[in-house]
Order: sequence, then structure tokens, then C-alpha cells
Amino acid sequence: MDARFTELLTPFLKFLGEQEITPEASLRELGLDSMQAIELLFAIEDAFGVTLADDDMNDDTFATAGSLWTVVRAALDAQHATDGTQVTAA
Repeated sequence: MDARFTELLTPFLKFLGEQEITPEASLRELGLDSMQAIELLFAIEDAFGVTLADDDMNDDTFATAGSLWTVVRAALDAQHATDGTQVTAA
């Protein structure tokens, strides 16, 4: 996962404490609720300059940090494919 992504997630996870955000981290257990998920979606789109597909906005996508990152990464890859920009996020 990209460091910018984990930094972006942190303020939305009120129960994170000193834990590290791992791909397996349950976003719901760490405090992400449905209203915050919408705010997080907008923050991700702004920070990464992508638009996430409506079909991807579901409970499975927001289940873990890794599942959300997979959707973000796919949007970044799709953007790269269409505009030729370099994607450096891992």
C-alpha cells in the first residue's frame, strides 16, 4: 500500500491508536462508519486524482485497508493506461 494512502486513512480510524495500518486491518473495527466512508472516498479521489467506480463502493471494498487499496490501485492503473502517466505507488 502507498504511504499517502495509509496517511489518508489514519484520521478516519478512531480506534487505530498506535497500531500500524496493514492490508488485513478491518476498517469497520478501526472505527470507519458509513458517513466517514463517503468522506474518505472523496478524500481518496482528491488526493490521487482518480474517480472510483460506483460499482466498487460497497461493503467488500471498505472491509479492509487492503481491499480498499486494491480498488484505488486499479483506478490508478486505469488512469495510467488512458493518459500515459507513470504510477509509482506500490
